[in-house]
Amino acid sequence: MSSKNLDAILTDVVNAAKAHRIKAAKIIINEKTLIKELVYFVFKTENKLSIKAAWILEWICSHNNIDYIIPHLTYFCDNLHTLKFDSSKRPCAKVCELLAISYTEKQPNLIQQKLSADNIEKIIETGFDWLITEQKIAVKAYTMTTLYLFGKNSNWIHSELYTIIQKDVIHQSKGCEARGKKIMKLINKTNSILPN
Repeated sequence: MSSKNLDAILTDVVNAAKAHRIKAAKIIINEKTLIKELVYFVFKTENKLSIKAAWILEWICSHNNIDYIIPHLTYFCDNLHTLKFDSSKRPCAKVCELLAISYTEKQPNLIQQKLSADNIEKIIETGFDWLITEQKIAVKAYTMTTLYLFGKNSNWIHSELYTIIQKDVIHQSKGCEARGKKIMKLINKTNSILPN
């Protein structure tokens, strides 16, 4: 299959309905070469179909297997900061959260082996950018969890995250307040040196 086929899938098959996302995800999973094209399409930020590509990538990672993204981790992480559309940032923030969850699991897995320190650094940089700029609630919620999880091995991340949540994020909306307070409690449990 070619990128023309992917364009057709994103144009003709994908819409906001769950059944359509499942159908498109199955087509792409069955034609493995399309996964690479899908990841690259997410970052065609001048094309509104990139939003649909991000929806399908999130669906594949969350409902099928996060390991599908492994061959494309560096491209994904290197380009996170380029996303323009809010509707693309939300599913990509969710993929970042799924990567952080897999990376910090006790059970050994492929993400722990393949997600590099540089990949993690790019996710963290973009995550902090998303927290301190105008973003939708879901982007900030997923990002807080991602940064908390990656921060388990780095005091500076928890300290910075705690400060940003306390001074800004929890005052933005009820959703941000709820997730922010939850993350602050987790940080307090993990790091006794931080303020209550």
